[in-house]
Amino acid sequence: MCGIAGFCDFGRDFTREEGFWRRALVSMRESIAHRGADQTGEYLRRHIGLAHTRLSIRDIALGRQPMVRTAEGHEYAIVYNGEIYNAEELRAELAADGYTFSTNCDTEVILNAYIRWGARAVEKLNGIFAFAVWDGARGQLSLYRDRAGVKPLFYTLTPGGSLVFGSELKALFCCPGVTPAIDKNSLREVLGIGPARTPGCGVFCGVSELRPGCEAVFAASGFQQRPYWMLESRPHIESYEETVEQVRFLVEDAVRRQMISDVPVCSFLSGGIDSSIVTALAYQAQQANGAVLNTFSFDFTDNDRNFQANTFQPEQDAPYVDIMLRQYPTHHTRLFCDAATLADELNAAADAKDLPGMADIDASLLYFCRLVKQQNKVALTGECADEIFGGYPWFYRRELVLCGTFPWGRDTTLRKALLKEDVVQELDLDGYIAARYAESLRRVPKLEGESAFEARRREIAWLNLKWFMPTLLDRMDRTSMACGLEARVPFADHRILEYLWNVPFSMKRRNGVEKALLRDACGGLLPPALAARKKSPYPKTYDPRYTAILYRDLGETLADPSSPLRALVDEKKAAAFLEKPAAYNTPWFGQLMAAPQLAAYYLQMDHWMRRFSLSV
Repeated sequence: MCGIAGFCDFGRDFTREEGFWRRALVSMRESIAHRGADQTGEYLRRHIGLAHTRLSIRDIALGRQPMVRTAEGHEYAIVYNGEIYNAEELRAELAADGYTFSTNCDTEVILNAYIRWGARAVEKLNGIFAFAVWDGARGQLSLYRDRAGVKPLFYTLTPGGSLVFGSELKALFCCPGVTPAIDKNSLREVLGIGPARTPGCGVFCGVSELRPGCEAVFAASGFQQRPYWMLESRPHIESYEETVEQVRFLVEDAVRRQMISDVPVCSFLSGGIDSSIVTALAYQAQQANGAVLNTFSFDFTDNDRNFQANTFQPEQDAPYVDIMLRQYPTHHTRLFCDAATLADELNAAADAKDLPGMADIDASLLYFCRLVKQQNKVALTGECADEIFGGYPWFYRRELVLCGTFPWGRDTTLRKALLKEDVVQELDLDGYIAARYAESLRRVPKLEGESAFEARRREIAWLNLKWFMPTLLDRMDRTSMACGLEARVPFADHRILEYLWNVPFSMKRRNGVEKALLRDACGGLLPPALAARKKSPYPKTYDPRYTAILYRDLGETLADPSSPLRALVDEKKAAAFLEKPAAYNTPWFGQLMAAPQLAAYYLQMDHWMRRFSLSV
């Protein structure tokens, strides 16, 4: 993977102050150098500047970017972040059309595909990507993002008429004339929606994110964004047996394609069925090549002693990792994080995301990715299976299905528990959440003739794909790329998304078994005890020392006169919260984010506001 950035302005000639604007490009790509520091480059012409920082995975010697090609007297340039898993098929098709290649990298495939097919080229790509193409023939800059939104791409249109873009928010603020600022809606996003974000929202004033599956074109005539891919609702006509067979093919093919790399690929092995399926398939692929797969599991120091079983996390992961390793003897590394390290990583996790995030979940994953990177550059993950196969309780528990709001954040009481009353009144978080929810439901592709309850399940699936899954993909991208680790997500293959969108929930959860379809399609790959295991989410720490550190740090932060939180947080409410945090233990986001995670979220918010000099 890589980091990309740039700017475009048809009313300005950047070459007149070439040194100044080249330094701006360098500053932008240096701010995201963690995404890949193997090679760097800039491209500057009259109206366009592009910058790239590269993590070398394919054609390490020749894949330098920005990549420039000339066709019929016109110059084309690309900066690209991602992996194209059908690059070799496209290369062969282009070669048959007379296109020549001087590298073996997928970047050149995309650029030649764009020259050959224009905007339609993106529809041919199977992969995870965000890229920008300067089209000298048309005099326009085009931005593209993959269908699932695995790879990020932020942009802003400045009052002066420039388009500025980058893989991460921080890159935008290194461009002259772009300054970070927030308004009421920014706070509504962070306090009401966060750690999720409204699709397309960049939280900072004037900043947007290119929506998944979209193209944006910037020309002298203006800026336009359009979807090149959308889910379509239609009747599912295959039998259960045929559906099982198709799912097995799609998952196997996605993992096989995503093993392509010029450097060794590892996998995350949590002990759950999703990562275990990916690991089993990756192990078989490596074994066929005479190699041993590296795998990594994550846990917290003393969790064997402190673990507390609950509805969402009924048992620990470690025994199931052991079961997998007996059948698949990988080269396995167990990684642990202690309470002090976890607390110390909270600010670094906020820096990686440029926003408050999923608290200790982000912080621990950042720490673990840093350790994985010491051995591997590329990792396969089991992310996204729950969103696609309906693994969360809100897909099947009737009171959650019919809750009338985002089911992972039904109760906003804890979100508002620390805020000043005038802040609560002014922001109207409940009203903002309701508006975003209603707006999202209006976009759901309906299926004529579907029962009211099944239509509601489709809405739940839509909300997961458009809100919850992007939150987890954001977490995975920022924490992995902050360490220069490329995380691939086989379950987010767009063919799987398209197919599963129309599979009835009765097939996904057959006979009351969660993700029965995935288990029946791929369970034969797994040891029986693991194939039958109930869902278990990403691990969390149960160490009371971590909670104590959070409450201590939040108390000290709120006592600091310079803390920007003091403009938002009520002193008495905060004191009551810190004195009896157990009274606030209903999750406020997802399944595991309760009072300790709220404290961590506020600590990240304080750090975020200080870092960008934000005020309310």
